[in-house]
Amino acid sequence: MKTETLIFAVLFVFLLVTGGIYAVLTHFAEFGGGIPLALVAGLALMIATYLWLTGRRVGSRPEDRPHARIYEGAGEQGFFSPWSWWPIFLGAACAVTFLGLAIAFWILPIGAAFGAIGLIGWVFEYSRGDYSH
Repeated sequence: MKTETLIFAVLFVFLLVTGGIYAVLTHFAEFGGGIPLALVAGLALMIATYLWLTGRRVGSRPEDRPHARIYEGAGEQGFFSPWSWWPIFLGAACAVTFLGLAIAFWILPIGAAFGAIGLIGWVFEYSRGDYSH
C-alpha cells in the first residue's frame, strides 16, 4: 500500500499548499476556496494515514512489488452479493436526499429515512431468509 499512501500524501501536500496560496491571494476574505481546500487536504491526510497503518499491519502485497507474478494476487478478493437490490435502493435514497438539499428541505428527511432503511437492509441482508448465518 505504499503507492496508495504516497498518492494521498502528495495530494494532501498539494491541497494544503494550494489552499494556503488561495487564501493569501484573496486576503483571507473569501471562505469558499481556502477553507474547503484545507478540509479536503485533511480528508486526504486521513486516508493516507489509514492506508499507511493498514499497510504496516498487512505487510507487502503483490501489487507493491515490481517483479510480482499475476498468480500471486489470485484468490478470493472479497464477498459481493450478486443479486442484492439494496445498493440500488440506497443510491435512490441518496439521490432523493441530495434533491432535498438542492430543491426543498422537506424532501431531505424522506430521503434520509429511505437511506436508513436501505442501509439497514443491506447490512442485515444475510441475517434472515435462506442465507442467514
